[in-house]
Amino acid sequence: MKIIIAGAGEVGFHLAKLLSYESQEITLIDTNKESLTHADTHLDIKVIRGDATSIAILKESRVESSDLVIGVTASETTNITVCVLSKQLGAKKTIARISNTEFITHKDEVGFTKFGIDELISPEALAASEIELSLKQTSFNDNYEFEDGALTMAGLTLSKEALFVGKKVKEAAQIFPEIHFVPIAIQRAGTQFTLIPRGDTKFKRGDNVVFITSEGGAEELCKLTGKVNLEIKNVMILGGSQIGFKTARDLSDKGFNVKLLEKNKERAFDIADELPNVLVINSDGRKVDILDEEGLSDMDAFVAVGDNSETNIMSCLVAKSKGVNKTIALVENMDYFELSHSIGIDTLINKKLLAANNIFRYIRKGEVVAMTKLSNMNAELLEFEVKETSAICNKVIKHIEFPRSAIIGGVIRNGVGLIALGDFKIQKGDRVVVCSLLRSIKGVEKLFL
Repeated sequence: MKIIIAGAGEVGFHLAKLLSYESQEITLIDTNKESLTHADTHLDIKVIRGDATSIAILKESRVESSDLVIGVTASETTNITVCVLSKQLGAKKTIARISNTEFITHKDEVGFTKFGIDELISPEALAASEIELSLKQTSFNDNYEFEDGALTMAGLTLSKEALFVGKKVKEAAQIFPEIHFVPIAIQRAGTQFTLIPRGDTKFKRGDNVVFITSEGGAEELCKLTGKVNLEIKNVMILGGSQIGFKTARDLSDKGFNVKLLEKNKERAFDIADELPNVLVINSDGRKVDILDEEGLSDMDAFVAVGDNSETNIMSCLVAKSKGVNKTIALVENMDYFELSHSIGIDTLINKKLLAANNIFRYIRKGEVVAMTKLSNMNAELLEFEVKETSAICNKVIKHIEFPRSAIIGGVIRNGVGLIALGDFKIQKGDRVVVCSLLRSIKGVEKLFL
């Protein structure tokens, strides 16, 4: 695919990097010489310095033959303009990054597609939603919902209390035949190696395992692994950024008791005016004594979404030391993921990764409805819609020549999530959730064309 990315900031660069690894033809446009030089030096892509809203610049990037144009500059006005112009100049599909989430809420009413914008994404709104989901499933360190929870991805580390540790997958399935979950990826303790489990794969203590669960599966999984899904009521948020604001607003609307700490006085007063049900405190929450004074030890969850990744991580560690059950940190550096899990932070949020996941489904072949990359794993979860022409249609799973390094985790049929085992027959209209190592994705895509 020929893809044009407007904006070489953190989201644009990360997208360009991920897409270039897949041998996509990438053109990156930005006015910042330093950002482009860095991208040009580190990535196998074409860079153009200039204003992406310039028709001359868009024509130089050969927008008329592009498959996808992505506007991810810091200005939502620029992103919208880029997409509108690109569509008029011949681009097949456009995606605009926006910060005003009202645009997403009312996108059908406004009719953005009529203007030439096919999709709107807000990394901040995605991060806020991810935080809310993590607070719903406190026992898991990684979550993702398909079709409003018809199927849910749940990642956790197996402790010695897990009843199936030491058993093979097929043995566990015989002992617990009525369960509503299935393992789809395993990362062995102390390694970076991701494997797709088969019947003879043995569960080991310390494994980081990703499961797909249907209704009731999360509760079963907690019982069998010795985890407790704690009820969260009192939440402290460090940082009044867009993510902090959206998270505080959404949680307070759902009945959570929210306390938000913001060191900038003007920003704190603005948030307090807009969110009357949130207790906003103008304090530097980076200081341990301040956190103590504000009742950190009485909180059920602590969410650090400040501008500095290191501060967010350290604040979460302080919260853990004070007995807070659930900690969530916003981090910008992808390298922190493995380190932070190993030292005790429950959930990590990365805007770049969330935005990339949301955009990647437009890159994949076949009818990809949703997609997410597994944290710290060399694998993707994809939700495909089965067409009548799909090679997988009307076939029993055990008779499908599926790549060995990929697995079907579940099927959503008529809005109901189902754990699909070997005797399950795939039908037209099914939405099939597949976990695949990166090397097998092309083989999986062919089954759904």
